[in-house]
Amino acid sequence: MYRTTGRTMRALFGAAWLAMALGAVGAPKETPAEFEKRTRWWREARFGMFIHWGVYAEPASAAGGAEWYLSGSQVQVRDYEKFAGQFNPVRFDAAAWVRMAREAGMKYIVITSKHHDGFCMFDSALTDWTITKATPFQRDPLKELARECRKQGIRLCFYHSIMDWHHPDYLPRRAWETTTRPADGASLNRYIDYMKGQIRELLTGYGPIGVLWFDGGWEHTAEELRSEEVNAMIRQLQPGIIINDRNQLPADFSTPEQTIPSRALPDGRLWETCMTINDTWGYTRDNTNWKSTGDLIHKLCDIAHKGGNFLLNVGPTELGEFPKPIVERLRSIGAWMKANGASIYGASRSPWRQLSFDGRCTVKGDRLYLHVFRWPDADLSLRGLRSRVRSVRVLATGERLTASPSAATDEPSITISRPRTLDPVATVVEVRCDGPVRAEDPSMRYRPDPSGRLTLHGGDAEIRGSAQLEGPAGEEWVGYWTRPADYVSWEIETDRRRRYRLDVTYACAPGFEGSRYVIGVGSRGVDGSASGSVAPTGSWREFRTDRLTDTITLPEGRQTITVRAVSMPRGAVMNLRTVTLTPEE
Repeated sequence: MYRTTGRTMRALFGAAWLAMALGAVGAPKETPAEFEKRTRWWREARFGMFIHWGVYAEPASAAGGAEWYLSGSQVQVRDYEKFAGQFNPVRFDAAAWVRMAREAGMKYIVITSKHHDGFCMFDSALTDWTITKATPFQRDPLKELARECRKQGIRLCFYHSIMDWHHPDYLPRRAWETTTRPADGASLNRYIDYMKGQIRELLTGYGPIGVLWFDGGWEHTAEELRSEEVNAMIRQLQPGIIINDRNQLPADFSTPEQTIPSRALPDGRLWETCMTINDTWGYTRDNTNWKSTGDLIHKLCDIAHKGGNFLLNVGPTELGEFPKPIVERLRSIGAWMKANGASIYGASRSPWRQLSFDGRCTVKGDRLYLHVFRWPDADLSLRGLRSRVRSVRVLATGERLTASPSAATDEPSITISRPRTLDPVATVVEVRCDGPVRAEDPSMRYRPDPSGRLTLHGGDAEIRGSAQLEGPAGEEWVGYWTRPADYVSWEIETDRRRRYRLDVTYACAPGFEGSRYVIGVGSRGVDGSASGSVAPTGSWREFRTDRLTDTITLPEGRQTITVRAVSMPRGAVMNLRTVTLTPEE
């Protein structure tokens, strides 16, 4: 999986997003309707199984980095190869694996066809460094999984590493092996030909494949990897396939790793959080930091609430079995999904970013699904629902609940009665409306604090364009702002006409300073606008606050505050954390 390699502009901004911002090279030539049709199964699935499995399951060392053992232990390739002779997963049972995924409520499987160590978990004709030739096992587990996935109705998908520490033509070499494996005569272009040949084998020998999930592309540019050419070949071989963003092109979806975005990605961008059940992707004998079932179900609800997919990883042992703690968690998740899966599969993201209760929600047609993590001591209040409610019930049990209008706030609000029985992890309430769900998000409309100040947080901004949020939960900022056409805005509500001073908190790495921006009223952000300029702050994560010379005057009532770039001379605007409006006395 991904490892940070440095603070180059490519690492800071994300080359895939930068490519998209500068022209979307390699994007599929299809209409939005065609894209929606091609990706429909994946968007409806919401939940998949990630499998990291390879010869690294033999040493099974967290200290060595699990699937990164060759690199983490800094062993020589010839010494690492000995593990293949010991790797004999005699307890591997494709039917049992697929059944476990299906019973956990997962709709697709993404398995490592080859990780960074170059070891092929399939029968490749292009190398002997495969499970069929270099191990006592001598079977093709991907062939067996393909057969079982078709039989049990699960989509099979392949992870494929671009990086290859074993192949003589892959560059660069690791630092500790430059003398033992000199790079003289190596050719990255020749390696890309090899990689293309293996992808062709995977896409022509295993039936329909749902996703080609690249990884390990960060050491090179899209041009060096010939990614447009590679993606074009993939789509020619399997036109319905979905491709991720890790060969340095945006392709079809983004892949946050071990983290959940604070909100849906801008402009409906598809995304999928991949995450481990413990701390490692590959199997390790000494890592027992298992996430609880409740935590994993809450993460699934949170991801669905934000319109994403959840790709939950398992690391099988060297014998081909899932560790017992993983089996226990998958079974518990499956029991919850059997009762509540209708609130996840095919559901759209929540109309609210924040809810008036501890939980999450999704929407499907005329139904609103509330995932209540902790029920209030009394009835539950739902603010901002404008649709008329036809019925309310507990999804798992069918228990009918009552819903009545609430006069507790000045927003449209309903109160839902407390069920007799609550799920200890998440009680799902189905609210059926008289038509498509209509809602207003009052939590996202800023009002002044008692002193009259308004602090607009980047994590709550409405982002238009390819910019996106980054940073830890509760401290997010607007980053990847690489197009001057992008802008951000907030909905506010003021109680009277006032003039405000403006303070802007932002970060900008040296060499990217000089952008100018305006802050104003309305979606265009030009009415009564104030202007500022971006100075260097030390790095993209070192923030400073500037007081603008200009002030703005806001009338009473609801309005939009917008920040727009006027100029962007050096490839980026800024990382924007907050805009604070302080009334002048």
